[in-house]
Amino acid sequence: MLLIFALLGSVPVSAEPPARMGDYVVDSAGALTGDDAGRVRVAVDRLYTDHRVRLWVYYVEDFDGKSAQQWAAQTASASGFGSRDMLLAVATGAREYWLDGDAPSGVSDQELDNVLANEVEPALRDSRWADAAVLTADGIGTAISGGGGSVKGLLIVALIVAAGLAALVWWSRRRRKRRAAAELAAARQIDPDNTAALAALPLEALHARSREVLVEIDDALRASDEELQLAIGEFGATATAPFSAAVSNAKAAAAQAFRIRQQLDDNIPETPQEQHRLLMELLTTAGRADRELDARVAEFDAMRDLLIDAPNRLDGLTRDLVELTGRTPASEAELARLTAAHPASVLAPIADNVRMAGERIAFAEQNIDAARTALGLPVGQQGGAVAAIRTAESAIGQARTLLDAVDNAASNIQQARDGLPAALDELRKDIAAAAELAGYGGAELAAAVTAAQQTLDTAAGEADSDPLSAFHAAVSADAELDRAAAAATDRKLAAEDLRRRLESALIDAQTRVTAASDYISTRRGGVDATARTRLSEAQRHLDAARGSAGGDPAGALGHARAAADLAGRALREAQTSVNAWEQNTTPFSGPGNSTGAILGGIIVGEILRGAAGGSRHRSGGFHPRSFGGSAGRGGRGGRF
Repeated sequence: MLLIFALLGSVPVSAEPPARMGDYVVDSAGALTGDDAGRVRVAVDRLYTDHRVRLWVYYVEDFDGKSAQQWAAQTASASGFGSRDMLLAVATGAREYWLDGDAPSGVSDQELDNVLANEVEPALRDSRWADAAVLTADGIGTAISGGGGSVKGLLIVALIVAAGLAALVWWSRRRRKRRAAAELAAARQIDPDNTAALAALPLEALHARSREVLVEIDDALRASDEELQLAIGEFGATATAPFSAAVSNAKAAAAQAFRIRQQLDDNIPETPQEQHRLLMELLTTAGRADRELDARVAEFDAMRDLLIDAPNRLDGLTRDLVELTGRTPASEAELARLTAAHPASVLAPIADNVRMAGERIAFAEQNIDAARTALGLPVGQQGGAVAAIRTAESAIGQARTLLDAVDNAASNIQQARDGLPAALDELRKDIAAAAELAGYGGAELAAAVTAAQQTLDTAAGEADSDPLSAFHAAVSADAELDRAAAAATDRKLAAEDLRRRLESALIDAQTRVTAASDYISTRRGGVDATARTRLSEAQRHLDAARGSAGGDPAGALGHARAAADLAGRALREAQTSVNAWEQNTTPFSGPGNSTGAILGGIIVGEILRGAAGGSRHRSGGFHPRSFGGSAGRGGRGGRF
């Protein structure tokens, strides 16, 4: 079993590249003084003599801008380490370290965790660099022998406890923050099916982890769905049926998880016990969605081996680029025309679509060139073409979605404008009809009539400048009036009118859900769980409206209105989230406009995902999303 323990600190100011080790103790940072180096060598030699385990120790100032995992893995690879070699890499200036290598036989994760957490980390925190290496060697030796901690180690722990007690007041606030971070880190390591472990977590950690999980699974679903659509176009519906089923099942599970989060976020408070139960259900449900996708990854990748027909695929992508580039001027002109004709609030969801589409097109072009370059390499060295092709496909798909949204905006606005006169006429008729029911409707009907009349006066004035909002207001007011009238008139006659209004409400809801979904899909790297939760609930209500339209039009109308309202909230919250992301994000270096690609969720940088996994040869940099779950797993962590 491979053990990796990392503590990620701030970015160092100097560089210490990985290098081949020629000695068991290398001190490039000048951390060892006096007889420190001799003490470390004695401990290292004792571990080898007693247990035939080779411990190498490397002190540097920083990790050369790499993660601790990457630096240690590259040093181990360069040094030719085997299964009996372990490397303790310590960055004294950056205050981070990594223990890399296969754990000795018979030593458990818990035993090594205890050595690192109770002995090594305290020494590192106190800048006792030599002690940290000696305690590592002695701790591993003791764990192999099956004994308890050394007297010296116990003494150090006792001293640290005493110092901690003396500084308890000063550290209390800081410890709370670090404890919350540690609890969240622990939550990330728990299998969603391990209900006993989840039940032991505090409520705050469950809340934080649930929001992370919703973002991860929503991103995974969107990326998987994009890849699936490409695969369906290439291989057909029959060959891709298992993957379609996996995505559908995962979507259903994710929707249930979002529904739970919505319940927790609404205005009806739950007791701590109820919150605990709901959060455990959410994490378990989201984990089921993740597994639905992960179970098909290997099969999907084998089917979609892009190298088999890569030249033809690149030619097709180039044709797509030409087509999208040719569309851009017309879309830009259309956006300018819409901007001149409508207020900014109407066009906010698509205001920067043409610019973003241009960024995606440029990014796709660069990846196509990179893929062609990779294909020119010898056989066995062409793997980079796969990631480049997938990245280009995703960028082209998003560019098309962005331009389609602009090109279809006029149609959506025109649809609202065309439907508005009929909606207003219907509203006038209902107001007139409601006057005959005044004796039956009571205060509820009177209030609905007043609100409908106010909407009628306002919507008529907004018909030209903001038809979408006017149409939505008219449909909503008419729905409220219908609801009040339905209680005061014959249910059979009211149901016929209700069905006519339901069609308008469904159009309104679909328009708003599509706008929010397009916005989140093309900016998902900057959208948090709140907006996604609202959108998931909006889609659920829209599906429920369509499903019950025939048998329960009144209920369907309520679902349609809820879908429209939630979609509007999702869009507003997504816009707020993206604005905050853009203000707080420094542009990333990388191929093309990597910042835009990260915002679009096309690629995910290692710096964003953190060091994850247990492989010694894991690559860094940016990675394109593909079919599969969120794969958000990592090792143990902390800081010294």
